[in-house]
Amino acid sequence: MGFQFETVPLIVNENGAAGRLSELIKTRFSCKRVAIITDAGVVETGLVKSVVSALTKGGFNPIVFDGVEPDPSEQIVLEAASFAKANDADCIVGLGGGSSMDTAKMVAVLCCSLQPLHALYGIGKVEGKRLQLIQVPTTAGTGSEVTPIAILTREDHSKMGIVSPQLYADVAVLDPELTTKLPAEVTAATGIDAMVHAIEAYTSLHQKNPISDALAREALRQLWTHIRAAYMDGGDIPARSGMLLGAMMAGQAFANSPVAAVHALAYPIGGQFHVPHGLSNALILPHVLRFNLPEAKHHYAELAEVILPNISGSVDEKAAGFIRALENLCFELGIPDHLAQVGIEANDLPKLAKAAMDQTRLLVNNPRRVSYDDALSIYREAL
Repeated sequence: MGFQFETVPLIVNENGAAGRLSELIKTRFSCKRVAIITDAGVVETGLVKSVVSALTKGGFNPIVFDGVEPDPSEQIVLEAASFAKANDADCIVGLGGGSSMDTAKMVAVLCCSLQPLHALYGIGKVEGKRLQLIQVPTTAGTGSEVTPIAILTREDHSKMGIVSPQLYADVAVLDPELTTKLPAEVTAATGIDAMVHAIEAYTSLHQKNPISDALAREALRQLWTHIRAAYMDGGDIPARSGMLLGAMMAGQAFANSPVAAVHALAYPIGGQFHVPHGLSNALILPHVLRFNLPEAKHHYAELAEVILPNISGSVDEKAAGFIRALENLCFELGIPDHLAQVGIEANDLPKLAKAAMDQTRLLVNNPRRVSYDDALSIYREAL
């Protein structure tokens, strides 16, 4: 079976690499005005100050937009793009979690594009070029630094994706030092998010290929191996490095073999109830996996052997053991396991199920067809 595989041209994985940003920019680009796209939380940690200092020492005079919010809205993206344009930015640095990096992607595009934002939703709708783009994650979760996807929240609170090759960064910088201040609960939720990326890439109905499979397996192994240590001790650099590597590899996997029903059902939870994306995924994960068992049990059994090398039994037993292991991990990490714990009630479920069915870009990749009634049943199980 033929396939194609894309990823970013350069990935730098090195402790302290963010301090070398000016060097990376100078050796690859002819940029003069660097705009950092980030959020107030990253500013509070002091990470933005250190990156600005490093760029200033390298001869740049960087500008900072720190207005990114979780699940970035169209308005925030447009404000960030206007800021970059007004300051003549010619290089965009996304510094933060998935929201900041997704916003940075759109800023890089909108600074060069005459297309209105609403025309970009879907797959392959972006035309033309963008500004130079460097992504620097401060969480180990979304893998946005190596994906061609940006998820935005529209006025009706629905979350929609823009998918296009122009959204691949020029450089992804993985610096574990930037993740050491991540709170334990965020470490847990973003880590589970990355695991979901690996799992759904491995079971995707479309575009699954040998490279994405290899990346998904190794990503899951890295994340499973390191998440407990990173959760217990945020300053554990080897654990933080393993988490960043795993999240990045999972991002590469699902950038080429797209995610499916876990994300489709998680997006309405985040969009309508402002639940962090990683937590939304964790809440719905085991229930979607059980729903998918008739079509995906062989794949789940194979992934069970990655995280539980001594597991034995039939395919059914291994697949069931895989789901139990993930549930137990979420319990160990203190992650809520019921929708009711994040304020969702039974009468909210039909609205969530209806919104999930709008995520056709994702649902077509699920190994088992999902109907409205199926989505509603999954939400009921998760309540």
